[in-house]
Amino acid sequence: MARKKILFIAEAVTLAHIGRPLSLAQALPEDQYEVHFACAAGYDFCFKETRLRRWSIASIPSAQFLHALAKGQPVYTENTLLRYVDDDLRLLAEVQPDLVIGDFRLSLSVSARLQDIPYISISNAYWSPHVRQHYTVPSLPLTSVLPIWLADPLFRLIRPLAFASHAVPLNRVRRHHGLPSLGGDLRRIYTDADQTLYADIPQLFPPHAMPGNHGYLGPITWAPPLVAPDWWQHPELASGRPIVYVTLGSSGQGQLLPRVLRALAPLPVTVLAATAGTIELSSVPPNAFVAPFLPGDAAARRASLVICNGGSPTSQQALTAGVPVIGIAGNLDQFLNMHAIAHAGAGLLLRADRLREAALRHAATRLLDSARARHAARQLAAAFHEYAPAQRLQARMHALLTS
Repeated sequence: MARKKILFIAEAVTLAHIGRPLSLAQALPEDQYEVHFACAAGYDFCFKETRLRRWSIASIPSAQFLHALAKGQPVYTENTLLRYVDDDLRLLAEVQPDLVIGDFRLSLSVSARLQDIPYISISNAYWSPHVRQHYTVPSLPLTSVLPIWLADPLFRLIRPLAFASHAVPLNRVRRHHGLPSLGGDLRRIYTDADQTLYADIPQLFPPHAMPGNHGYLGPITWAPPLVAPDWWQHPELASGRPIVYVTLGSSGQGQLLPRVLRALAPLPVTVLAATAGTIELSSVPPNAFVAPFLPGDAAARRASLVICNGGSPTSQQALTAGVPVIGIAGNLDQFLNMHAIAHAGAGLLLRADRLREAALRHAATRLLDSARARHAARQLAAAFHEYAPAQRLQARMHALLTS
């Protein structure tokens, strides 16, 4: 039987949208699938140990994406998405896949349908219209001039209108190509596909009237192939003191790292910190070891506590290891993810725009001393391990390819 040709397309605005589909692509059996992978240039280090057929496709710069999130503005303009659709169509014509799998490649809502190619979208459950969410105002210009107690209800009031404005560009592109509007709910824009699969578990994000073409893959943990720094085997790391792994990622909170290190400096802990290449530290506390990048999964396994930006990639690494999480959240994505983790008792949510060193130190001490938080994290780890994302994906792929 001829192998089916599968094309993964990653929207390279954050490393997570590369890592998740790459992990899934590498897990597909070579005797059944001919796997192709498309993303923007600049991510060669992620593919060092892969044999995938690679293709180039345009994405907006990460800085532009993060700036839009910080301002609460639509991430994509109509013209950008029109160019994306044209680029998708070129790629689809060259590769001629039997099935396309996208991670945050919103234009596939149009291009895959125009080419009549089955389309699977990888997303997070907190963007699902079939999962109830608790919305808190993220870090926005609004929160720089108003107290949170006032900004929060105002945000909840205007959120539906904001979501509708963010949905306008793709709906216009769909109408341009003769496809119907998806309506004014941004969550439908983010999750429109023939099959929509969530890199989460229902224990954290319970479904509500979820249709059969939506489902849970479980967490897709991935780390780029990295060489551990020279200090990775330092004797102090085996001293028995609790280890705190700190990484604020590349999504805007990197400038908070010096304050995080200062907050942890008085505590009887050893800190492993990754700068993600976003900041040069003028000084490092005596209890901290710092590198530009660290193997996150291994660092989480060594840790008693993980401090991150609250996004799903690092928080899932922590919870997979059964380790509680402090999420210093900035954008709405991070707030939604951390609300679920905090509600489950496996972490605490702090605001990036209101971060105080004393509050962070108190939160770290609280979680390090909390048997309840450790138990909750281990329960989630057990739930995570019940999921096999690659096998679940293949089942959905088979259903589409044989329908």
